[in-house]
Amino acid sequence: MMEDAFLHWPSREALGREGVPRPRRLLAWAVRLLVAGVLIWSALHDNRVRGWTAAAGIGGFLVVGLLAWAFFRLTLGHRLWASLSLLLLLLGLGIVFHAVGFETPATILWCGCAIAALERLPLAAALLPAGVGFASFAVSSQDGWVTAVATTGGMALAGYALRLDAEARGSAQRLLAHERAARVAEAESAALAERTRIAREIHDVLAHSLSAQLVHLEAARLMIERAADRAQILERVVAARGMARDGLEETRQALSALRGELTPLEEFLTGLVRATGGAEVTVVGERRPLSAEASQAVRRVAQEALTNVRKHARGAKVQLHLDYRSDQLILRIRDSGGSPAELAGAGGGYGLLGMRERAELLGGSLEAGPDEEGFVVTLKVPA
Repeated sequence: MMEDAFLHWPSREALGREGVPRPRRLLAWAVRLLVAGVLIWSALHDNRVRGWTAAAGIGGFLVVGLLAWAFFRLTLGHRLWASLSLLLLLLGLGIVFHAVGFETPATILWCGCAIAALERLPLAAALLPAGVGFASFAVSSQDGWVTAVATTGGMALAGYALRLDAEARGSAQRLLAHERAARVAEAESAALAERTRIAREIHDVLAHSLSAQLVHLEAARLMIERAADRAQILERVVAARGMARDGLEETRQALSALRGELTPLEEFLTGLVRATGGAEVTVVGERRPLSAEASQAVRRVAQEALTNVRKHARGAKVQLHLDYRSDQLILRIRDSGGSPAELAGAGGGYGLLGMRERAELLGGSLEAGPDEEGFVVTLKVPA
């Protein structure tokens, strides 16, 4: 880990400005303006610098500003050799400033380059320019060697602390970006799941309704081919029309359920068996609200099972048993067996398969098969 920190660049998030608070940005600009003001003041008021030398010094300060801006841009792009070359050029300009009498600007330039190198370059590459800058400052300093060493050490620690602070800010920016990406992915996943849920609900409603209609319409077709009584044919057509009307009502109920406007489950099942006839509803356990998905699964399985009874066991007695348990809800639909309708094989045959898939998506199960007398469908869903 230390080797990576020693050889690698600070992250681009750490080197950039994104995530820097506005007060801190304003403070940074205030420090820059203060440094620029000190440099210009020193150039104009140094008794040893006069005339063209002072004007040239001010021009040199502007060049230093442009080169410093270029250094920051190059480090942001992780361009090592160009950044090092530019930093060494700035250190050389500091030597020139010192030679012509601009001692304060030279000191600021040396120390600034050394601190910037520690903050923005790989540590292995920052050692050379930082060493040159701090050594130049120490040699030119009028203070004792103890003071010079202490000052140099403090500035080195300041540069490294700025580096650590920038890295922490860069890590926070990366984490924030990852969190935003995760939220976007979560929203997309939720939207996809909702679309899948809507598609499943509409499919189940249409499959149930159209399958029941197909039974009656196909029976009517066979009656017409057999030249059956007109009243019997009309009865089948009227029944198909009723199925279509019921299908529309079920579609409205499904859309209401998707909006969270579900009718109580026991009330729905009671109305369902009342329309079917010949069925008994038994509820056991303490009634409690279910999730929309679990409630819809129970409703669709009950509809599919009763449709299958009409198709395959005409005239059978049906028992519908709803059992609330501590951790699950069990729906058991049992018929006593009967004669098949004219077209017991009508429909795609995917109803129970779709119900089983719906139950498994909820973490439950669905079992369907014959028993001693008729047929039993058992649904278990978490409650």
